[in-house]
Amino acid sequence: MAPLKLISMLLCIWARSMFIVEGGDPYIFFEWHVTYGTISPLGVPVKGILINNKFPGPNINSTTNNNVVVNVFNNLDEPFLITWDGIQHRKNSWKDGVLGTNCPIPPGTNCTYHFQVKDQIGSYMYYPVTSMHKAVGGFGGLRINSRPQIPVPYDPPADDYTIMIGDWFNKGHTNLKKILDSGRNLGRADGVHINGKVAKGDGKDEPLFTMEAGKTYKYRICNAGLKTSLNFRFQGHTMKLVEMEGSHTVQNDYESLDVHVGQCYTVLVTADKEPRDYYVVASTRFTKRESTAMGIIRYLNGKGGPSSDIPKPPVGWAWSLNQFRTFRWNLTASAARPNPQGSYKYGGINITRTITLANTAEKVDGKLRYAINGVSFEEPATPLKLAEYYGVADKVFKYNNIPDEPPAEISKVALEPIVLNMTHKSFVEIIFQNRETAIQSWHVDGYAFFAVAVETGQWSPEKRMNYNLLDAVSRHTIQVFPHSWAAVLISLDNCGMWNIRSEIWDRHYLGQQLYISLLSPNRSVRDEYNLPDDVMTCGVVEGMPRPPPFSS
Repeated sequence: MAPLKLISMLLCIWARSMFIVEGGDPYIFFEWHVTYGTISPLGVPVKGILINNKFPGPNINSTTNNNVVVNVFNNLDEPFLITWDGIQHRKNSWKDGVLGTNCPIPPGTNCTYHFQVKDQIGSYMYYPVTSMHKAVGGFGGLRINSRPQIPVPYDPPADDYTIMIGDWFNKGHTNLKKILDSGRNLGRADGVHINGKVAKGDGKDEPLFTMEAGKTYKYRICNAGLKTSLNFRFQGHTMKLVEMEGSHTVQNDYESLDVHVGQCYTVLVTADKEPRDYYVVASTRFTKRESTAMGIIRYLNGKGGPSSDIPKPPVGWAWSLNQFRTFRWNLTASAARPNPQGSYKYGGINITRTITLANTAEKVDGKLRYAINGVSFEEPATPLKLAEYYGVADKVFKYNNIPDEPPAEISKVALEPIVLNMTHKSFVEIIFQNRETAIQSWHVDGYAFFAVAVETGQWSPEKRMNYNLLDAVSRHTIQVFPHSWAAVLISLDNCGMWNIRSEIWDRHYLGQQLYISLLSPNRSVRDEYNLPDDVMTCGVVEGMPRPPPFSS
């Protein structure tokens, strides 16, 4: 039976929250209703975005190779779209959920995402990419558990908890959009939240989670905020880092972790202290005014509230850079497959192309824009992938409209879509060069890259001598400190149209993003799936006859 017909049959026996089908790789089903609702993370009522009346949204709990089917009903009064941050969507950028590959879901309609978490494990998240919706919710955790036959490098925890942290603006998404559309900067956030809440410390706070003395717990910590790096810590407890964005790490202990926007860490925490309440704390980093949020972790049968002695965050970005250098890939641990992570010798592969992406803040017609190598991305009405697939790319965008090496000086910024044509199965080096005084956070869809270096100053070829070519962590989001650079290595083996974007959302909204296009050289479904029947069309391709499918 054809896969699409099978999916159609399965959808007819829909389960409201989750349903598993026996035979082959299991399917898990979710039905999500996206609505507005009043939320008050900082005590100020805000028109938020809820999923099934929840903020943050429901967790997706999956296992390696599961087929995930999410039917999203958009009950908002504007188009809406969700992306699955860090999910690689092998051969299937059609379900990536970004505006370069998908039409947004119109109000009052629904769209079904179907994707496989192929050969992945770890902690991820989802969030909206339309407008400034991410500022008021619509985000949540997405975990991929290892299959039972693949061992993990630690004992099973007593429980598995997700913590979504982020900065928060009380203005609401509509006003934030107006600020950016007028060409102004968002300014500082009003505060920080932990799972949509802030403990008041008055003895009446309900706990976020509970722990039993003597047991060890897994916490998945993701920064789903708009623009602010956060330092996260447990009062009186250390965190053992075990996984980062899909990779098992060398298991170092940390008193606190800097979690930059778009990043997720997994830690183990042992309940080995006096049984009572303790704070978890998230504080802003690299801001003139520090904001802090706290939540309660409660020991079962514990007595007494948390101590008023709140652990302080570190100071300065040099501390954060040094912490990055302690992160190492666990070479002996298996990830999604039985073979150890270290069996992939990325350091011995020849680089076939080097691309340097320099971010700058510029004024265009008196309005603020963020640019990459002199071009600020402008979202077209037609998703780039659809235009390419239907053979009308020339009506929507131009390939290779930024140079691989940025100009030394940028005097004028163009506004247009940015698409780089890439070669299938090439091995590419990308340098993120930060020319500004603000920290950056860069994400690559469709892939995990090896974060081989983050250093200060200007990148040059001789800097490769400092690369970690043995055990750099394979991940999907990397921070770049002020007037610094980051180098990542990527094996481009996943055909599709993939977004490289700033995770700092005002920058993303005002142009700091691009796409890379990898076409199947043989137009074969071995490299890339055909356009699914249920994918919406819009823009110039709406109503056009469907192109012939790829061959087998």
